[in-house]
Amino acid sequence: MYNPYSNEGLYIAGPECFYPNGYTLWNAQKGLAEFYGIPVVLPTSTVLKLDAEDKRDNAKEIFDDLIVQVGRTTAVIADLEMFRGSEPDGGTIFEMGWIWSKGGRVYGYTRDMRPMRKKNQCARLEGKTILDQDGRALAYADLPFAPSIMASAKLVEGDFAAALQLYRIDLDQERKGFKRDCNPLPAVERVPNRVFVSSSLRYRDDYEQYKEETRKAFAKKGYEAVFANDVAFGRGIDVLSNARTEFDINMRLLASSSILVADLNDFHGMEPQSDVSFECGVAWGLGMKCMAFMSDTSIMKKRIPHYDECDGGLDWADNVVENFDLPINLMFSSYFDIVEGDVMSAVDAI
Repeated sequence: MYNPYSNEGLYIAGPECFYPNGYTLWNAQKGLAEFYGIPVVLPTSTVLKLDAEDKRDNAKEIFDDLIVQVGRTTAVIADLEMFRGSEPDGGTIFEMGWIWSKGGRVYGYTRDMRPMRKKNQCARLEGKTILDQDGRALAYADLPFAPSIMASAKLVEGDFAAALQLYRIDLDQERKGFKRDCNPLPAVERVPNRVFVSSSLRYRDDYEQYKEETRKAFAKKGYEAVFANDVAFGRGIDVLSNARTEFDINMRLLASSSILVADLNDFHGMEPQSDVSFECGVAWGLGMKCMAFMSDTSIMKKRIPHYDECDGGLDWADNVVENFDLPINLMFSSYFDIVEGDVMSAVDAI
C-alpha cells in the first residue's frame, strides 16, 4: 500500500525519559504516529550497551547515536510542560533548536498556553511591575514560552495527538500543492573569531553593561563578541510579532558566528533559560565550536535535590535525576567545553 509519509522521520522529544514508566508513554506516542504511516525515530531506536565504567562515556554514546537519529529526522514534536521550574526541559529545547537548524519542522504541545505571568507561580507584583523569583522584571511575561520557542515552533494547547494532527494537516496540505510555511535559517557568511554569547542576562536591566565589559574582554583575546538581542528594533504592541523579529535577528547573528559561549546557569528553576538552550541546539547543528559556563559544575546528582530510589535518585516530582557524572543534561555536557565560573571564565578558557 502506498504510504505518502514514508520519507518522513518524526522525532519525539520531551522529559518523558525522566518519568517513571515514561518510555511506555513514548512508545504509545510512537505507535499512534506509526498508525498513520509516519516513521518515528527516537533516542531509543538503537540498542546501546551503556556499560562503560566512566559514566561520561555512556552519555557520549547516547549523544553519538542521537546524531544518527537527528540525521533521519524531518520533524520534531516536543513536550513543553514545565520541568523543575517554569521552563521546559533544556534538553528538549536543545533538540528543537538542533532540528530547526537542519530545516526540520518544529511542533510543540502544552496543557497550558497562558502567559508566563500567569504560569510562573513565583511571580509577584511590586507596584506596577511583575517580578520573578529573583526580584527582577519577569522575562517574556506576556508569552507562554521564551521568544525562541514562540518564533520557531507551531504550538498547540493539548497533547501529543493534537500536535500530531497538526503535523499531518501540514503534510497533507503540501500534497495538495500548498507551499510549506517554514522559515529556514538565513544564509549568512560565517565570520572567523566571532563569538556569539548566549545568556539569560538579556532580560536584565544591566545587560548593556554586561555586553560592554564582555565585548572588551573578548577583544583583548582577538575575538569579536556579539550577543543575543544585540540589535535594537522598533517593538510594536503584538508580542508574537516582536518575538519573531527578535528571533530572526538573533539567528542571523548566531549563524554568522564561529563560536558559541552559552550561560547554562539555572533560570526560574533548575533548567537553563529556554532561549539559551535553543541557541545551543542551533549552534551544535551548524557545527560551531561550543563552550559554556556555569557557576556550579558539580554533577547533577549533587546539584539537584533528590532521594535515592534509583541510580541517579528521584527529584521532588519523582523525575529521574540524570546520572552520568556530568553537571547538566547530556545534550550540553557530551561535547560542550563547560567551565566553572562566569563569562569571564569562558573568556580565559577560550
